[in-house]
Amino acid sequence: MTQETLVTTRMRVEGMDCASCAIKIENALKRVAGVTEVNVSASRGTVIVKHDLPDTETLRVRIVALGYKVIGTEHVFAKVDPTVGQSTDVHQDGHSHDHGPIDGSWWRTSKGLLTIASGSALAAAFLLGKAFPATERWAFLIAMLVGLIPIGRRAISAAFTGTPFSIEMLMTIAAIGAVFIGATEEAAAVVFLFLIGELLEGVAASRARASIQNLTELIPKTARLEENGQVREVQADTLTVGAMIQVRPGDRIPADGIIVSGESSIDEAPVSGESMPIRKGPQQSLFAGTINGDGLLSVRVTAAAADNTIARVVRLVEEAQESKAPTERFIDRFSRYYTPGVVVVATLIATVPPLLMGGLWNEWIYKGLAILLIGCPCALVISTPAAIAASLSAGARRGLLLKGGAVLEQIGKITMACFDKTGTLTAGKPQVTDIVSFGTTEADVLRVAAALESGSSHPLATAILAKASEQKLSLPPASDSQAIGGKGVRATVDGKQIFLGSPQAADDITALSDEQNSRIVALNDEGKTVSVVLIDKMPAGAIAMRDEPRPDAARGLKLLADIGIRTLMLTGDNRRTAAAIGKQLGIEVQAELLPQDKQRIVGELQKEGFSVAKVGDGINDAPALAAADVGIAMGGGTDVALETADAAVLHGRVADVAAMVDLSKRTMLNIKQNITVALGLKAVFLVTTVVGVTGLWPAILADTGATVVVTLNALRLLKPPAI
Repeated sequence: MTQETLVTTRMRVEGMDCASCAIKIENALKRVAGVTEVNVSASRGTVIVKHDLPDTETLRVRIVALGYKVIGTEHVFAKVDPTVGQSTDVHQDGHSHDHGPIDGSWWRTSKGLLTIASGSALAAAFLLGKAFPATERWAFLIAMLVGLIPIGRRAISAAFTGTPFSIEMLMTIAAIGAVFIGATEEAAAVVFLFLIGELLEGVAASRARASIQNLTELIPKTARLEENGQVREVQADTLTVGAMIQVRPGDRIPADGIIVSGESSIDEAPVSGESMPIRKGPQQSLFAGTINGDGLLSVRVTAAAADNTIARVVRLVEEAQESKAPTERFIDRFSRYYTPGVVVVATLIATVPPLLMGGLWNEWIYKGLAILLIGCPCALVISTPAAIAASLSAGARRGLLLKGGAVLEQIGKITMACFDKTGTLTAGKPQVTDIVSFGTTEADVLRVAAALESGSSHPLATAILAKASEQKLSLPPASDSQAIGGKGVRATVDGKQIFLGSPQAADDITALSDEQNSRIVALNDEGKTVSVVLIDKMPAGAIAMRDEPRPDAARGLKLLADIGIRTLMLTGDNRRTAAAIGKQLGIEVQAELLPQDKQRIVGELQKEGFSVAKVGDGINDAPALAAADVGIAMGGGTDVALETADAAVLHGRVADVAAMVDLSKRTMLNIKQNITVALGLKAVFLVTTVVGVTGLWPAILADTGATVVVTLNALRLLKPPAI
């Protein structure tokens, strides 16, 4: 292998459950000659290394020496371009050893087995000591060593690879020191309690990790492929874009797709949290993992397994967990100085009173060892990433994608939300709002108009056909159809000449009365597009259409107003239509804006002191999305939307913007609670230890207890937002 070729190795690691674990592994691997870059993710349980080593055994040995288990590896070769100094992936060699999931039953993990062995040895020592008192000290010493030897190995390995002040080192010093001052029974118990704490931390981390990975289990393993007139069962992950699949009533949908034929109620609750099934028919899109209700569907696949909605959600959340929030970065920096500081304080407490104040050495060494245990930084270090990981996972399960902790923290600070109109506050497609009769029944006006538009894919035609379908009208055939450029369309229906077009074009054919024109003007003033129907050149009626607000738009804006966030519509649409929608929703409007105008307005609002969120479709709003403090893409999870913005509302609910703000505020409150618990318990036990009220047992319980409480508190965020 030449120096110009790098390998990116991705390893799955068991037992890596917190930020301090990740730091130890990162420090160790960075010291390996030939390694150029290391990225460690405790939340995903993965280690990604760029290197030019001939094999990965050195990397594996370093990780195993720290007490973790490598259970899977895969390699991607990358060719370095000397002109830019960057690497480009050129080949994945398919070399993978994966021995099952990272997180199995706790008693089968290495942490579980070690904890059971230590607990059994402690119980045996207690019974042996009671039966044969002379052996008690040696029995507890052996019981202690059962747990301490693996901990000590990890401590020494971490010290030699760049992490001298690890939790394992503090634990090892405290346990050995306790033996030397005759507290062997306490030393054995403390080691066992430490292992229980580590095990509980691992179980909690596994639960947080599984909360997002469980989404992948929503997708069925098999699919019914339609091919050459036959239907056969295939593996769902083999489906390709463009393949036709059949989905039976009651089946989970195996891939993202578009309905080609059939109509059914779709239960999207497993993916979006939507409580009511949604009726869908031809040309409407489906998400993998949702449930087909009562109809047989023929579906064209639009995304391969690796790129379907759920896979993208999982990937984006995992990547987001690597982006640290400002609070998390502060805690990381603080902990670098905090742990050495604890060692210094413990040393001073153990030595100063005996040397300068005549204190008893055993008493003050004992207190110093207790301070070491109290000072373990686990609870503090995990307080922020645990909460952020849980929040990102909970949000993703509802379709709220936030690209990292920094975004999650910032979105709770917004004071102004600027919305695009089309496709954001509105559904993005016209709907029939009014059918006006000029002497013919409304049903007949709609029936002949729909017959005229049969087969057309124009948005206005689609709206008319959808309304006719909703009213279950039987459409007569149309013949001699002819489009009249810029004016409308004509055809023969039931032996009569039918024209459907603009009011001006209709007035050119036959004069409309003042009353009819008045009705049309009133509809136009409401921001609606009006088409007039003529039957044998006589006015029969009019059909008004408008891109209507999303069903939850008014509620979503009210939720934001209720928490003190101002809202503003920024749209390129005409003022009349925008004003009508704005009045209906109760939102301030600025209309007929170019993309650069939206960007300028966002900047002006920021200068006025607002923290601005821009909500749009991620395409024509791109400049404003980038300029805003937080850019939020609205709608179906397109690549453009997901890549442009800081966050995405995957399922297009306006109320989900308020849900994001709520999630952010609950997360920051949770983090503050965690930090208070972590530091508060340590402060209390620091004082009680120095004055002689508590000792080693309570000290390790304080550390273990704080870690468990902090983790469990963070896991409360896995409950989806209530909004």
